[in-house]
Amino acid sequence: MSDSSLFSQIQQAPPDPILGLTEAFNADQNPKKVTLGVGVYQNSTGKVPVLTSVRHAEARWFEQETTKSYLPIDGVAAYNKAVQILLLGADSPRIAQNQTVTVQTLGGTGALKIGADFLKNFFNQSTVWISNPSWENHRQIFQSAGFPVQTYPYYDPKTNGLDFDGMYNTIKNLPAKSIVLLHACCHNPTGVDPTPEQWTKLVELSKTHDLIPFIDFAYQGFGDGIEEDAFALRSFAQANISCLIANSFSKSMSLYRERVGALTILTDDADESKRVLSQLKRIIRTNYSNPPAHGAQVAALILNDEKLRAQWEIEVAQMRNRIQQMRTEFVKTLSANGVKQNFDFITQQKGMFSYTGLSKETVHKLRNQFALYLVDSGRACIAAMNEKNLPYICQSIASVLKE
Repeated sequence: MSDSSLFSQIQQAPPDPILGLTEAFNADQNPKKVTLGVGVYQNSTGKVPVLTSVRHAEARWFEQETTKSYLPIDGVAAYNKAVQILLLGADSPRIAQNQTVTVQTLGGTGALKIGADFLKNFFNQSTVWISNPSWENHRQIFQSAGFPVQTYPYYDPKTNGLDFDGMYNTIKNLPAKSIVLLHACCHNPTGVDPTPEQWTKLVELSKTHDLIPFIDFAYQGFGDGIEEDAFALRSFAQANISCLIANSFSKSMSLYRERVGALTILTDDADESKRVLSQLKRIIRTNYSNPPAHGAQVAALILNDEKLRAQWEIEVAQMRNRIQQMRTEFVKTLSANGVKQNFDFITQQKGMFSYTGLSKETVHKLRNQFALYLVDSGRACIAAMNEKNLPYICQSIASVLKE
């Protein structure tokens, strides 16, 4: 027998910064514990909801489903078409002229991975540029595909806002065919987004400098509205720029565990679309062969049925408004607890997350003294706040900041 096992040389992988925080929270015995590290929307009772529109669609699909056979490699056709319309608009010429390719994926993460593998096959000398900061999995996904990953300036801690000049000037000097990852809205982790005017400049820059935009669109409807949040990617489409779009229904339909996402690629013409689709299907086939049916069928029913669609839009608005209300109440309650620091910038941020400006030292004190869990960067999930836990959250932060 060998002195060592086959896998004895394998080292322990570092914990995921978000999932590791959740594990620590679960193990904490403090009855008052609160986590603001989780990346899911929670309702006013602290639960991840099952939307009414989803329940109705699931019941309908249960009655309609006639087979458990495999889906096509690229997924549910009705879902893929509905995604294109949701992203680009029903009157989009890119859709009408078959300049749009969509494949169903395993959530938004799966869309990013399929897109990364696709780009590596045909632009293997490119470098991927992500915002500083960005969702940490962005770096890992593109590195695992074989790309070097660099960062462009994004968040300015001095203003708690966007460093657009730094962002623009860095991207302006990138080599042609550089892959630039952009968050269409509700930037994760900061909650800071470019303005429409700034997006217009980024679109022009991408075109004149022959860049490859890869747009992550995980939070449609959580910023300003379902249509309004699509401004950036529709601007790229209208400018006839070829780009990739990864979208997800984890948040907007609360379909987290169903893994419902899509990768959409804008092309120059129908023939190019055909060739791009053939390559995407090859990547999917050698990865997971074909996607699961349930979540995509539910999403397709909601998007294609007038009554279900109307109910869903109401529910998205309710989630968006509750998050914004929590932002306002968070800032007001901090002030009411005697915090002198100005946190008004939090009310201007969008989406589920906020860069609070709290230091790593403060975050650790909150964790150790009050069992209040935030990511080390100070990122907080505003969607995890509610009327019940907000007083404790703000009292805890006030106690540490007054030390």
